Order: sequence, then C-alpha cells, then structure tokens
Amino acid sequence: MSIEKPIQDGEFVVGTKQTLKTIEQGHAKEVYIAADADNKLKKKLQEVCKLNGVQIKQVQTMKELGKTFGIDVGSASAAILK
Repeated sequence: MSIEKPIQDGEFVVGTKQTLKTIEQGHAKEVYIAADADNKLKKKLQEVCKLNGVQIKQVQTMKELGKTFGIDVGSASAAILK
C-alpha cells in the first residue's frame, strides 16, 4: 500500500502514544497501523479508532511505516491530522 499521497496532503503524528492522544482528542482523520506491530498495541489502537469513528489503514511493516513518515526507525502507528 502506498501512503505517500496522504502525508503530502497534511500534518501527521508518528508513534503509538502520539497517535492514541491524537485520536482521543478528536484530531485524527485516519490512522495507519503496521501489520507486524504488537497485537496488544494494535488491539488498543483499533478499539480507540472504533470508539472515535476514525478510519484505519494497514501497512505491512513497522519499518515501512516509519520510513514513509520520515523517521529512521520503525513505528507501530501514525495518524493523519484533520
């Protein structure tokens, strides 16, 4: 899945703590979750997204997600801001 277009269109946050905070504050437009992330983290993110009506998209690896969002390490999640 290519996610270059969404990050060119707006602001974003990277990392599970920042992503959860953004969702809970109502600022997330859509959330990207790495398929190889810890299952406990994925479940928590999915629950919070569902409660807040935020669309979820899956990315194959944490490394791919981190690279796409401009960081040198992998990341379990990222969010595009409204």
